[in-house]
Amino acid sequence: MRYSTLLLALLPALHAQRYDLLLQGGHVIDAKNKINAVRDVAIKDGKIAAVAAKIDPAQAAKTVNVRGLYVTPGLIDIHVHVYAGTGERNSYAGDNSVYPDGFTFRSGVTAVADAGCAGWRNFADFKDKVIDRSRTRIFAFLNIVGHGMRGGKWEQDLNDMESGPTADMALQHKGLIVGIKTAHYGGPEWKPVEQAVQAGNKANIPVMVDFGSNLPQRPIMQLFTEKLRPGDIYTHAYSGNRGEQDESGHTSPAMIAGRKRGIIYDVGHGGGSFLWRVAVPLMKEGFTPDSISTDLHIGSMNAGMKDMLNVMSKFLAMGMPLDAVIERSTWNPAREIKQEQLGHLTPGAVADVAVLRVEKGNFGFLDMYGARLAGTQRLACELTLRDGRTMWDLNGIMRTDWDKLPKDYQSQSDPRWDAGGGGRRRRKG
Repeated sequence: MRYSTLLLALLPALHAQRYDLLLQGGHVIDAKNKINAVRDVAIKDGKIAAVAAKIDPAQAAKTVNVRGLYVTPGLIDIHVHVYAGTGERNSYAGDNSVYPDGFTFRSGVTAVADAGCAGWRNFADFKDKVIDRSRTRIFAFLNIVGHGMRGGKWEQDLNDMESGPTADMALQHKGLIVGIKTAHYGGPEWKPVEQAVQAGNKANIPVMVDFGSNLPQRPIMQLFTEKLRPGDIYTHAYSGNRGEQDESGHTSPAMIAGRKRGIIYDVGHGGGSFLWRVAVPLMKEGFTPDSISTDLHIGSMNAGMKDMLNVMSKFLAMGMPLDAVIERSTWNPAREIKQEQLGHLTPGAVADVAVLRVEKGNFGFLDMYGARLAGTQRLACELTLRDGRTMWDLNGIMRTDWDKLPKDYQSQSDPRWDAGGGGRRRRKG
């Protein structure tokens, strides 16, 4: 009888806690839902439960004050290289790639797309070694080269560029393989692009093009107006390596023609694909990117690129509004790779969330040659949630001060909002 009475007394309190976590008072930027305002965000069972001007904190098991910060969907970086662990030297299917988890969450990134490190011949190994063992959501552009991005010996082999087995592998892994990649080809033939498009047609996924050598036999005007399809992605849009500007420094007519056809332009910064003398003039003329991405690898992570937030901050420094920068780092890339379950904070969506701070001061941003652009704003990541669980907490805003805990306190983790320690977890959708 006493137990029943106690249970009845506790029911109102239990019922009142409708949410596991409440992010209170942050400035929400959610392009899909056209929100750019101060809102509370509630999370339950790893999903967004509510977004509203005011949510009663008594309804949440835990409330975190994020006033003065920006709450956005988890960032999506669609150009990375993360096929690490094979031990192959000088290869993006090996030592040139990085394991993702050490680079993503600290920058607010919850999902990435590997840009062609593996082809159909070695995708199973990539999936086993990296995708299935990472906490970051990893998607993949499958290289049209069967052996993947292993260097010139393989990447220049036209005989290993086959649309059939490439498309078949993509169809075996629908929702995981989200596109086809062609990259680094130095010859005059169109076969790499043509085979990639054929595979993309069969698998109903986009093609991402790193156009390799700039050759007169393969002009980008023909690439954009004849070879690619609307929705295909041209990465390294501000490299200046393939005629993105005309001779007078203006936006190339080919770039403009491609945009009119629906070609997607992606940043793909990398270690050798972003120049101020290209980006600044194009941005001033209104040629903004459709998506912001890093081209993360060992040659870019400690150079001018650094990380996703640094690349995003460069576009702030060039005058792009914050909400536009967030859109190109969340909802736009989600749509480009046909993963529209991500990139927004709609109730019912997975609770992949970034809490960002806009720092004010005097900052400097470098391009691929080390040229500097000064800026007065820089983005930093305070908190990253993946499926509603903490993956990164820069200043411990999810935690309680030590002197407010019991004298013999132990672990402060809670499975409702903490990812916890231990080894890697198997990837889930």
